[in-house]
Amino acid sequence: MLSFFCFTRNMDCSLQRLYMADTLAYIKTPIESELRIFEDRFKDSVKSNVPLLDTIMNYIVKRKGKQMRPLFVLHCAKLFGEVNESTYRGAALVELLHTATLVHDDVVDESNMRRGFFSINALWKNKVAVLVGDYLLSKGLLLSLKNKDFKALEILSSAVEQMSEGELLQMEKARKLDITEEVYFDIITKKTASLLASCCGIGAHSTAAGEDVIKDIMTMGEATGIAFQIKDDLFDYGDNKVGKPTGIDIVEKKMTLPLIYALNAADKSERRHIIRIIKKDKKSKNQIAEVISFVKEKGGIEYAQTRMMEYKSKAQKLLNNIKTESSTEYLNALIDYVIERKK
Repeated sequence: MLSFFCFTRNMDCSLQRLYMADTLAYIKTPIESELRIFEDRFKDSVKSNVPLLDTIMNYIVKRKGKQMRPLFVLHCAKLFGEVNESTYRGAALVELLHTATLVHDDVVDESNMRRGFFSINALWKNKVAVLVGDYLLSKGLLLSLKNKDFKALEILSSAVEQMSEGELLQMEKARKLDITEEVYFDIITKKTASLLASCCGIGAHSTAAGEDVIKDIMTMGEATGIAFQIKDDLFDYGDNKVGKPTGIDIVEKKMTLPLIYALNAADKSERRHIIRIIKKDKKSKNQIAEVISFVKEKGGIEYAQTRMMEYKSKAQKLLNNIKTESSTEYLNALIDYVIERKK
């Protein structure tokens, strides 16, 4: 299948956004009815008799993102059979956990914005946000336990363990700024790719795929997740409005792949100077701009893009080698979308 994105390079930004929206609509085409059912199930799963909690849940539901993770669950399920109740519960479980981690992340990162809107902690303060995250997590766990979806719970629990380890490792390295490329990939495999891998595994399991197939589809999901995170890191150096300010990773002392490569390519004096800026608790706009320019001049953007494409190609090769009962066309398009998205 020809890539949907091979001719976007020459489009202006508004046309590109329109084209990407059309692409996402295309990806949803074979699962439109299933996605609507999932959305209803997810909405029902977070209802509460506590007025404050119900208000916050409605706020979360109305500001849904691109639903990338449920898309992976549903598409992976369709590769091996028909979407069923187990699939819907798996998709809801993943989305509940993912939403819980976002709410908690905003507290940890002291972020006031999420997907272009005020975050939960910005509107209702940190204490409420932490409890909301806990509530979402508990709803996901109960959903699985009540229906005896133990395999899905096992897959996702492993992802939660890895995500926590990845976040803590990143925090540790932010203090020392001694992160290597190897450690970087270890961090993003744990904190981002593990969840996307679990989406693929849960989806495949729900339609009775065998253990070997589940392992292969999760490896595919992991490679896709790594490409996804590199793309996210690249947004920090761009001009697009993506829901987070440009340079925020630099402000938060996060050592991303473009920066790691640029530092390795610099001489000792340049390296010391840039690290001194990154270590500052408060950075001026000029200092942030200087780091961004440094990364670009040293080829950090191009290197990260190359590695991203490598993982995208790896994911699609793995996918196309898996024996499935239906076409992989839409899932391939979804993997393309992961690295071509504008936000």
